[in-house]
Amino acid sequence: MNSGLKLIGAIMLLLISTSYSTNYSAAEEPQDSLFQTAILQSLVEGVYDGDLTVGELKEHGDFGVGTYNRLNGEMVVLDGVFYQVKSDGKIEIPDDSTKTPFAIVTFFDTNKTLKPRSKLSCEELKSFIENALPAENIFYAIKVSGSFEYMKTRSVPEQSAPYPPLSEAIKNESKFEFKDITGTIVGLWLPEYMGKINQPGFHFHFISDDKKSGGHVLDCKTDKVVIEIDYMRELDLDLPDTQGFNNAELTEPKKEN
Repeated sequence: MNSGLKLIGAIMLLLISTSYSTNYSAAEEPQDSLFQTAILQSLVEGVYDGDLTVGELKEHGDFGVGTYNRLNGEMVVLDGVFYQVKSDGKIEIPDDSTKTPFAIVTFFDTNKTLKPRSKLSCEELKSFIENALPAENIFYAIKVSGSFEYMKTRSVPEQSAPYPPLSEAIKNESKFEFKDITGTIVGLWLPEYMGKINQPGFHFHFISDDKKSGGHVLDCKTDKVVIEIDYMRELDLDLPDTQGFNNAELTEPKKEN
């Protein structure tokens, strides 16, 4: 009888322990939040060296945009893979030790899905999405996947110190045009009050399905696409501990061109 009670007690203890472990793991799962390293203004002012690595950034998101140290290519993060779209148009997958001076990522979780019935220019696409957003004062990650009649992107060449401001660096940008291409726009929409630390409104990067084309989106026209939107109310801001960032003049917010 005593041995039977001991067995039952052991089983109950095991169940309680398992339940506790499961709840603890769930609490540790990523929440609906954005993680950003540095601020856009520092990038605008020519702070192109950060101290956060791709490996560290992966701990905070599987979807997002940014760039790499020395402004060496556009960052596109999709399905947990980090892509580096370089100024020659080639796309590489950087190793985990590669650093970034500016990036913003999240663990993408779809809250709303839209399927436009007609083809849309980039401006029409943005208006279509904005009309579907439930609030103007929260954050959104936006995924637009499918076929595009037209896509125009850019990437900026790697810079050398002393670094010029972004307005000078992008004068030597490379532009790429694609027709009848399939892929995904990886994007964000941020409220106007975010202007001091990031770009308000939309920020779109693109990666093709064959992973051979991409960059910062300058223009586009959709064919058949599906739009997924992730709602977020939290922001985790990480500021680099570098000489460039610590000494930068960051008093006047500016927008990326």
